[in-house]
Amino acid sequence: MTPQTKPRYSIIIPVYNSVGTLDALASRIGQVLAESIGASYEILMVDDASPNPETWPTLVDLAKRDPHVRALQLTRNFGRHPAVICGLTHARGEYVVTMDDDLQHRPEDLPLLIAQQHHDIVFANFSRKNHGYLRRMASSIKGWFDVVLIGKPPGVYVSAFLLTNERIKSTMLQIATPFPFIPALLFFVSRDAVGVQTVHAPRMEGKSGYTLRKLLSQFFNLLIGNSSFLLRMISLIGSTVSLLSFLFAVVIVVRKVFVGIDVPGWATLVVATSVLQGLVLLGIGVMGEYLLRLLVSSEHRPCYVLRTEASAHRATAPDGANSP
Repeated sequence: MTPQTKPRYSIIIPVYNSVGTLDALASRIGQVLAESIGASYEILMVDDASPNPETWPTLVDLAKRDPHVRALQLTRNFGRHPAVICGLTHARGEYVVTMDDDLQHRPEDLPLLIAQQHHDIVFANFSRKNHGYLRRMASSIKGWFDVVLIGKPPGVYVSAFLLTNERIKSTMLQIATPFPFIPALLFFVSRDAVGVQTVHAPRMEGKSGYTLRKLLSQFFNLLIGNSSFLLRMISLIGSTVSLLSFLFAVVIVVRKVFVGIDVPGWATLVVATSVLQGLVLLGIGVMGEYLLRLLVSSEHRPCYVLRTEASAHRATAPDGANSP
């Protein structure tokens, strides 16, 4: 496949610290797509500034040996979702697939996703994930929030192993955000999503980079950066308290007229200082988060910066920062 050839499938793999699984991953993808299905493909491995000094040289060597592999390196650790956006930006395939680098997403399950490619979005569903109890519980909780916050269709399981088409991808990339969350972008574009049952394989090497801090950071990004849920809640609470305050004021006026109050103005002062000012401070805090992100977005700050690219056909430095 020459650099000008448009492949049928683009496989996007964010890479972080992995070394031992990369050769096997590329080989197994090739066996499935080229040998079993007979489809053209490319593999984009995005090194998210791995601390492991062997990761990038391994990717460069793999890209030189395998003409289907393109290696991209970011200038710093931007996170998984910006790394996927980088891969989507450089992908040339009619269909794109995202998967992990640790072989827990099995290349042999690609035909299951491809069989449903007439849908806009196809997720791999796992009967049981090879994660710890706390990680699985956190995923279940997040699944409920996905329905509330980003409009995930009920019954659809969201995973990082997914397939979509070029039209959906191109529309996603038109949404310029420095805080991308892939499922939120997908469901903004389309709700035609299905799941296929696959196997979640044991991790071949190392341990997951998703620490509790990163999981909380991702959830906070979903809550603030990709949803107006908090803003709507503040609006609802403010409206409700305003209504209750109005009713309370009516009660005070009626009591003043028919019964009388020993300490004039006391009830009004308490309501004004304790309830309303508390809501104002809370609202300012939430609005501050939104305004901060609007400020960053207005600066056109990219969600990733590409350092260099390596493949069998090229090994050049980029001409600048890249963003969707």
